[in-house]
Amino acid sequence: MSFQVTSELEAEVNELISHYPVKRAASLMVLHAIQEKFGWISQPAVEWTAQKLELQPINVYEIVTFYPMLRQEPQGKYCIKVCRTLSCALGGAYELHQHFCDKLGLDAHKHGPQTTKDGKFTVEFVECLASCGTAPVMMVGEKFYEGVTHAKVDEICAQCK
Repeated sequence: MSFQVTSELEAEVNELISHYPVKRAASLMVLHAIQEKFGWISQPAVEWTAQKLELQPINVYEIVTFYPMLRQEPQGKYCIKVCRTLSCALGGAYELHQHFCDKLGLDAHKHGPQTTKDGKFTVEFVECLASCGTAPVMMVGEKFYEGVTHAKVDEICAQCK
């Protein structure tokens, strides 16, 4: 999907900006609105946001690259997040991540989110998903899974296909 500013998006962004004493303060909220609509923050979106907020594109790009919840690439239909913090790591999260990557043809050693060639799956390690007592845990979209095993990974992948 190419970056096209609709009248609805323009109105939403104008409304967001109106809640802040200076335009720059609305940066993160504007980027969230754009990502909500397009699924990621493209270079044209960065440039439009900078112009809208009367900033230089680098000022917006700094925000996009700082916050891990802001995406710089399109995501797959199914976004798989595997928790990698201590409890999950001890519970086998690294092996689960490896299993997902092997199953989907991705490189488990590559940093950051990875999307399959068909655009169906995005897999990434994330920090704490707040369920240390049921480690390892993961999410697919908004659905939460606890005590995940390799068999459960296979089942989840099969349900998504």
